[in-house]
Amino acid sequence: MAIKATIYKANLQIADMDRNVYVDHAVTIARHPSETDERMLIRVLALALNLPADPNHGMLELAKDLWEADEPALWHKDLTGELKHWIEVGQPDDKRLLKAAGRADRVSVYSFSHSTPIWWSGIANKITRASNIAVWQIEAAQSQALAELAQRSMQLQISVQDGTAYIGDGEHSVEITPQRLNPT
Repeated sequence: MAIKATIYKANLQIADMDRNVYVDHAVTIARHPSETDERMLIRVLALALNLPADPNHGMLELAKDLWEADEPALWHKDLTGELKHWIEVGQPDDKRLLKAAGRADRVSVYSFSHSTPIWWSGIANKITRASNIAVWQIEAAQSQALAELAQRSMQLQISVQDGTAYIGDGEHSVEITPQRLNPT
């Protein structure tokens, strides 16, 4: 019998001054048995950093990337079902990214491992022909500190200013500054 997902709930209070997005957002996370706290919270961070300002054009949702091979970690579909934004977490291969770039208007990758520079050097030249891919690195120490905030029920305050996200749970706070690896 297959192991089932563990359910986490997060209430996010987002104040993104860079994009003028101020919203409270509740999210239910079905955590795959192989997913770590670190990866799960990077997905939550990616959600907060990319949540659309206007929900009338569809919503950004957690997808089933670890369950379904054809889905990303998150995706934003408009109200017609058209794929607007495909978001990967980790270190996907170049073929997956190029396929996503053909399916969605925008593709973002959030990598958070010590091995990110090695992974990036192996795919950087291969994805240059896709201008709609943005690759971000989150320092491993920052993502590991973020993992410490994981609980089955979370109340997280996320403030974004000048490209830096400040995430807190009322007791602890983590500062994360994603670095863009490929030029705009």
